[in-house]
Amino acid sequence: MSIKPINSILFVCLGNICRSPLAEGVFRAVLAEHGKDQSLAIDSAGTGGWHAGEEPDRRSIAVAAQHGVDISGQRARKVLPQDFSRFDLILGMDRANVRDLKALAPQAARDRVHLYLDFATGTAVDVPDPYYDGAEAFASVYRMIREASEALAKRLEVSVSPTSGQASSTM
Repeated sequence: MSIKPINSILFVCLGNICRSPLAEGVFRAVLAEHGKDQSLAIDSAGTGGWHAGEEPDRRSIAVAAQHGVDISGQRARKVLPQDFSRFDLILGMDRANVRDLKALAPQAARDRVHLYLDFATGTAVDVPDPYYDGAEAFASVYRMIREASEALAKRLEVSVSPTSGQASSTM
């Protein structure tokens, strides 16, 4: 089985104001820190549209800023039907997000939808929604997303072939 190259990633949570904006911003920062190709299309959305057009939750903005990541310019949006053809990889923050995404996705696109931590780290664990909790819950979610972003960046290196077309190894 060949690995399809991943050129676009959509991070998804419920309202697109807490977890998925953090995942989008942190993953962008991880790629930049590692000098990775910035041509990868990265976005975030929510399965619900209650917060469409709003900036991320102030607590998500604050925890990201504490780590040098600015997500204040992001605006919430709802997952659109065209997202299932536009994105190679769609990562839900929790099992409910994944279930909702698979219900919305056309049959041919369902294999693009995965649980974020399971896809990134191989650990089938939800990123908990910190919305009704305090600053420590946001800090904990940030740490989970940061670790998963590092793992995801490493995993994606495998699916990107070197410009020479030759496989390389440092082992």
